[in-house]
Amino acid sequence: MPGTLDTGRNIVLACALCALAGYVDGIGYLHLGGLFVSFMSGNSTRMGVSLAEGDFSKAAEALGLIALFVVGAACGSLIVLGRGIHRQPWVLAVEALLLIAAGLAHTFGFDRYAISAIVLAMGLENAVFQIEGGGGLGLTYVTGALVKVGQLIAAALTGGVRFAWLPNLLLWAALVAGSACGALAYQWINLASIWFAAAAALTLTALVGATIHR
Repeated sequence: MPGTLDTGRNIVLACALCALAGYVDGIGYLHLGGLFVSFMSGNSTRMGVSLAEGDFSKAAEALGLIALFVVGAACGSLIVLGRGIHRQPWVLAVEALLLIAAGLAHTFGFDRYAISAIVLAMGLENAVFQIEGGGGLGLTYVTGALVKVGQLIAAALTGGVRFAWLPNLLLWAALVAGSACGALAYQWINLASIWFAAAAALTLTALVGATIHR
């Protein structure tokens, strides 16, 4: 399972997961009042600014989100290291279960636990394209993808592959589109909008599981 955008299947799956991450992050951003559930660079900056301003409760909140994200990423890596060719559907299945847990937590009035489950799911998602023993493709943030767009455009202008930058641009566009949909859904039904993300994750799990040998 490669960690690069080298096949049509990988590009479609990566874009779908970026859109899902954007959707969830749009929800989280509005619910948390300016913090993120998948973009930890933003939370790290917010933590530093809050420390400088003496807002230690906000800094602690940002740090808690970062810690949960790291735990989720570690759990995703453990799945990758132990599930052979089936690691993609296993990672996606656990992500879907965490998002379902978030929806249930919100239904019963435990929004804090819902956010925790969402952050764990987002950390875990980044293991979908992880290569054994190393890194993979970041799916919940697109700074690296935008850097690649610039680098590959430069390569194309100097004789390289003409459209090699396009898949990375699609990742960025998918995340932006997803975040817009998440914000609209949150304005409509508040944190209950996470159920749509859970349904999307379950659908991706089934599709990837059905095509894993192809």
